[in-house]
Order: sequence, then C-alpha cells, then structure tokens
Amino acid sequence: MTSEPERSHQDLLARSRQVMPGGVSSPVRAFGAVPGDPPLVAKGAGATVTDVEGRRYIDMVGSWGPLILGHAHPRVVAAVEAAVRDGMTFGATCPGEIALAERILERYPLADRVRFTSSGTEACMSAVRLARGATGRSRIVKFDGCYHGHADPLLVKGGSGLATFGTPSSAGVPEAFTALTEVLPLDDVAAAEQLFAEKGDEIALVAIEPLPANAGLLVQRLEFLQHLRELTTQHGALLLFDEVISGFRVGPGGMTQRTGITPDLVTVGKIVGGGMPVGAYLGPAALMDQLTPDGPVYQAGTLSGNPVAMAAGIATLDVLSEDGTYERLDELGARLQAGLERGLAQAGVPGTVARVGSILWLCLQDGETPRAFHKIRPESAERYGRLHRAMLDRGVWMAPSAYEVAFVSTAHDEASIDAVIAAFADAVPTVMDPKAIDPRAGMPNSSETSGDRVGDGSPA
Repeated sequence: MTSEPERSHQDLLARSRQVMPGGVSSPVRAFGAVPGDPPLVAKGAGATVTDVEGRRYIDMVGSWGPLILGHAHPRVVAAVEAAVRDGMTFGATCPGEIALAERILERYPLADRVRFTSSGTEACMSAVRLARGATGRSRIVKFDGCYHGHADPLLVKGGSGLATFGTPSSAGVPEAFTALTEVLPLDDVAAAEQLFAEKGDEIALVAIEPLPANAGLLVQRLEFLQHLRELTTQHGALLLFDEVISGFRVGPGGMTQRTGITPDLVTVGKIVGGGMPVGAYLGPAALMDQLTPDGPVYQAGTLSGNPVAMAAGIATLDVLSEDGTYERLDELGARLQAGLERGLAQAGVPGTVARVGSILWLCLQDGETPRAFHKIRPESAERYGRLHRAMLDRGVWMAPSAYEVAFVSTAHDEASIDAVIAAFADAVPTVMDPKAIDPRAGMPNSSETSGDRVGDGSPA
C-alpha cells in the first residue's frame, strides 16, 4: 500500500468541506467563532500538536479534556498496542472491562455498579432513562449553560457549541421531546426552590455539572450544590453529577470527592477512556440493577467496553494514581493562572482567570468571574476571538471558543507553561483593538512561527 500524497493545508481544508458538514465532525472545531481557518492536526506528542504543514503548537485543549497525560503517553500507547494484538472488539465482556470498572468504583465509593458506553452523551442519555424508570416520573431538570451531550431531551440551553454559535437549542428536536425538561439558572437557590414547590412530585432527575465547564468555568458555591442535594432528597428526585469533564481531572473522585456531596448517579467520560471513546454511568446497586438484563430499563452498545478502550483507560488511571500526580497538575495550573493574571494586569485588559486544579478559563470582562451563563457578556467572546488568533500565531493552541476551557496535562512542564505565559503577554494587548486581527486572516505564513516557543513534546 502507498500512503496518500502530502497535501497543503488549504487543499485538505477544501476537501474536508466537500465531504463533511462544515469540514468537521464536531462544530466548534470549524473555528466559526474565532478569526481564520482551523489548522488541521497531523500529530500529537506530549504537550504539543503539529499541523499538516509542520507548525508545532503548545496544546492547551488536550482533545477537549481526555488527555490528562498528554498526547501518546508511552504507557497508554503500550497498553493499546498490546490490547489490539489480542483483538479490537468482541461484543462480549472482557477482563479489561472488569478491571476498569473496579478502578472507577474504587474512586467513587457511592457506587456499586458501572455501565460502560461509548461517549459521555450516551452515558448522560442513559442516566436520564434510568432515573425515569427508577422513579416512575418523567420530568427532568438541567441548568442553563450546562452541557450533557447532544441527546434530544438534554439539548436545551446547553453550553459548548451551542453557546459558541449563540444557539439556544437545536433544529430537529421536536418540542414534545423537551417539554418535560425544565431549565434553571445556575447559582439561583430561589429559582430551584420555586420549581420544586410547583412540580417537585413530577421530577425524576436533576442533572448538573458540579463544575460547569462547557460554557466557561462557572465554579458553583458548595452551598448551592448542597441545596440541590437537599431538595432532590426531600422531593424523591434523583441527583446526577455529570463529571464527564471533572471526573478524574480535579481529583481521583472528581467533584464528588471534592465537594463531599453524594449524588445518586454520576456520569464520566473523556479521561476514563485515556483518549479512546469511552463513557460510563455509575450508582448504587438499587438503581443500577434496574438496567437490563437484571431490570426493565433498556440500554445497550455494540462497542461499549471494548478491550482497546478499556486498556487505555486502565493505563491512564494507573498513572494518575501515582503519588504526587494531582499535586503536580495543581502546581502547573496555579503557575499558568498567575501568569495569565499578570499578563492581564500589565496590559490593562479587563478579565479574570477561573481555575480548579488543572482546568482554567479566561473571561475577558470587568468584574468577578461569572458563576452563571447569563452573566457572560458578549464583549468577552469578541475579545477572546482576537486573542485566540494572536495566540495561535505565537504557537499556542487554545480552544476556538470563548466558552471553552483550557486543560493542563502531566506532559506540560514549567518551560511550556512559561512559554504560554510569554505568548499571552505578547498577544493580550491585541484584544482591545478590533482592527488588530483581520477576521479574514488565514494561517501564519512562517512555518517557524511556533518552533522556538514550544518544548520538545516528550511526555512527562
């Protein structure tokens, strides 16, 4: 076999738009909310990615969260290679599936059982069905700006791509599918109390990201989360913590561990698959045993629990369990936060940097960092768009949306974090000048643009 001939970025971009909607498989990747065309990534190594024309960038996206160990970590690669040699999928329970389930349950002691899926969307969708089946109720509650995947009943006022493109919901979702979905503002106890007073006996499930990270990093007050636990218990509803992003990221047991709150169900994804497509939902036996084959609530998946994905997840969680790993991530996150805050102050640019562990979010507006989606002002997104292009030109790959977060991995080190800080200090003055970045600008012309600003890309 011969490999496909090398093509330029523009050739590949044109081809992608001919064969995929918007040229992408997920909308935010299209760079619709930031200036210029998206680079096409050919390779990732450690804390860097390299595009098809050889430009190398420090990666602060980490495939949107899964790559807490960086790209192509040797132990994950070795585990995947070994698993592939024995078969890619069986459609049957495999030892790796059991081993990963045990590791998850060790970290989430509230749960007795875990069911694997192939994505976070599937996990959240299935958790909703389970809650409805277990309670005999139909109404569910979510929060404005929280994203729980693209299943129809949850695709109402979500974050992520919906926020990026200003879309409150999606075409193709009939009103009847969302008529039983209530949407509350974050950080609003009174609104939650009023809804439960009116409809508490109809509510099957309250779903929340305990650390909302799909419409900015909207860090919630512990008291608000505790109040949701009290309301759901009082009214016989279930509480779901969607930890697809925060699970295994902010600590071994995610926000469930950090808050000390015990939800009824937890969904996880991203990190649990070590870069492979894996999701899962977990809870006590009384709930989880209502799933088929033991109970009446149906859910299935052909590739769920496949041995290759399980091997990647096991290797990732085993590395994370080593002493000092989370402390190291926190140190690097704090170093980046301090550097970004210093850059804002020196440039006189309004903004704050929210951080929990190795997750960070830059909000380019005056005042305190928002805790609710409706408090993010349009100028923040406008300024971020200019910053994004300026950072890309300086060799730093940031999320192409003002509503997405940055992730630090174990593959980052002080040198790479300091390079990001230096690039930011150089770029941030551009954000207040609408003419600083031409919205029609393409990729940087020099293939050397990023070469001097990144590390060697080796995993930590």
